[in-house]
Amino acid sequence: MIDLNPSAYGTHSLRRTKVALIYKKTGNLRACQLLLGHGKLESTVRYFGIEVDDAPEISEQIDL
Repeated sequence: MIDLNPSAYGTHSLRRTKVALIYKKTGNLRACQLLLGHGKLESTVRYFGIEVDDAPEISEQIDL
């Protein structure tokens, strides 16, 4: 146990939270897809609720 109320958190919500934090920190959608075991990247995009409008902002955060 990690001192969380079991009635407020389930294994699925914790799974989603962990990967969402990884995505927020890295922006690596492909890594998240692999961690979640999704066959299609589109499934991962829907899972996180990422909008097409977010793409330019995400892109601007990466310096090459």
